[in-house]
Amino acid sequence: MERYARNRIYISDRDQVTIRDFRVLLAGIGVGSCIAETLLRIGFETITLVDGAIVKNSDLNRQNYTEDDLGLPKTKALRRRLLSINPQAKISTRDTFIDHENITEIISGHDVAINTLDCENDIPFVFDRCCAEQGIYVLHPYNLGFSGIVTVITPGGESLESLRAQGEDYQSFEKYFIRHITNYFNGQARPKIWLEEIMHTHEKEGKTLSPSRLSIASSLLSGICTSILVRIVRREFVKTFPKFYYYSEYDDLN
Repeated sequence: MERYARNRIYISDRDQVTIRDFRVLLAGIGVGSCIAETLLRIGFETITLVDGAIVKNSDLNRQNYTEDDLGLPKTKALRRRLLSINPQAKISTRDTFIDHENITEIISGHDVAINTLDCENDIPFVFDRCCAEQGIYVLHPYNLGFSGIVTVITPGGESLESLRAQGEDYQSFEKYFIRHITNYFNGQARPKIWLEEIMHTHEKEGKTLSPSRLSIASSLLSGICTSILVRIVRREFVKTFPKFYYYSEYDDLN
């Protein structure tokens, strides 16, 4: 295990072996592309990448791709990147979008999932339900520019769909999720005014523009998700929805 020799003190040899064989499903490899590399570098060597998109120029500000990848399927480009880091890793790919027909089969055989699917329809929520039926934890990372938020959905636990207003379209979900975050901090007398202002700006832009995302949050989320997965492997405590993990330098007031 020379590759992971510098993980010592933080990760035992026994845990390192378990991490290596822990089967991780990345549903969507936008921000998931950054998470995948951090997972691999710490020792998760059994990873499935699922996405039907190709690499676009507008992805390069925050995702783990280069100009040489433009026009390639994201799965192909990212697999190549990961194998250049560790050729022995077991990197499986599915160059497809997840839908009602393939969702159960794609999820089967994994130990944990990371759900970065776009909220354009009900698929992200169906994905969570299917994972719950198979006893699989699901991590949901959210890129909010200068902050990263991750919430964990567990089998038998509360569903993110509980935040969505009855009859609202799925594309509005992020608005309700951010409201959940800001309401929590308001209740703690720690308001996140800057976050509310960003959400208001997004709403003014309307649905014709894709939400703004930054590489700062992509990097934060990579570390948060990887740390949570290590805790799951060790069967240690993790916060689960409606609680969440939130990190931002905006709150560093030292």
